[in-house]
Amino acid sequence: MQNVISKLEKHQTFRFSCSPQVPCFNACCRDLNQVLTPYDVLCLKQYLKMTSTDFLKTHTRASAGPGTGLPLVSLRFGDAQDLACPFVTPEGCRVYPARPASCRTYPLARGVSRDRKTGALTEHWALIREPHCKGFETGRSTTVDQWVDDQQIAAHNRMNDRMLELIGQKNRFRPGVLPPSEEKLVYTALYDLDSFRGQIDEAAADMPVASFPERDFSDDVELLRFAMDWVRQKVFEVSPSRGEHPGKKERR
Repeated sequence: MQNVISKLEKHQTFRFSCSPQVPCFNACCRDLNQVLTPYDVLCLKQYLKMTSTDFLKTHTRASAGPGTGLPLVSLRFGDAQDLACPFVTPEGCRVYPARPASCRTYPLARGVSRDRKTGALTEHWALIREPHCKGFETGRSTTVDQWVDDQQIAAHNRMNDRMLELIGQKNRFRPGVLPPSEEKLVYTALYDLDSFRGQIDEAAADMPVASFPERDFSDDVELLRFAMDWVRQKVFEVSPSRGEHPGKKERR
């Protein structure tokens, strides 16, 4: 049997629950390829009280997107036999309060589209039914908004939307594969925040002051926001005022 993915409007309800009482508990934490966003890495390294450098070295593997050269970071499997998440235990997820956005969102999937004229984002939701999952047989009825609140997904969505916008600008203004030197810059800035913090004076030296007014770079979230701005302007060379590449006009 294959997964069934069906469009879900925000007002529609669904039932779902995942707990040790569900027969398939922990099954979705195995046989997976868990890609992490920069904000996922930030939350996990904070929860585990690790530096970003140590977290990345211990728990992840990195590769480059074949069409973009952008860094891709995914969890290193805890067990090569069943491809288990390194944080899954018989009792459940040991990093549950800091779990990635995709884990929080499941069994929903979220996509966004941006209006080119206004910049407004529109969310698109879908419900994923996997053959093995018994979670749909229990739980109370809920809506998308209630699920987002219950699973505390909103902050992840805001930061991940910023990342998607950054990727979109890269694809528009710097199409093709980044050279390894620039891939490394992007990896350090967006994922290895603690290393990037050590380079912040150099990174900020030739950035417009308006790019970081009164930012507290000891705060990881503020640092990640600045890192995205830095990558946009200094690596992808996109103007901060108009969202355009120097010398290029955006097609309307």
